[in-house]
Amino acid sequence: MAYKAIQYKDKYTRENGREPTIEEIAKELNVEKEEIALSFDAIQDPISLQEPVYNDGSESIYVMDQVRDSKNSDDLWAESMTIAQAMKKLSDKEKIVITKRFFDGRTQMEVAEEIGISQAQISRLEKSAIDHIKRLYK
Repeated sequence: MAYKAIQYKDKYTRENGREPTIEEIAKELNVEKEEIALSFDAIQDPISLQEPVYNDGSESIYVMDQVRDSKNSDDLWAESMTIAQAMKKLSDKEKIVITKRFFDGRTQMEVAEEIGISQAQISRLEKSAIDHIKRLYK
């Protein structure tokens, strides 16, 4: 498909002095424009993630720098699995305090008011939960 599209594109460019649009190529080949775009992608040579895309002499930017996903990295995935496992080992009150404090971003006073205990108790539960997690992963 891609090679037929390229042939038509070359012919059209010679005859009309401009490149055809994907819509024009798709109409000529009697296919959807998405098929043309996918076929062009399919014939691209693969490149290494370590391939430099910019180099100013002192610093390089690589393909990996352009496509890296900081929200879904392997390290973050492993950390979230570890945190999930640790949370399972906490008491119900500790889970509530840790969730509200660190995942919901609430203050100790806000958590205390929400669950009806003192700020000092929240502080003790929080410290206990953190110590528990530290012991699990030493």
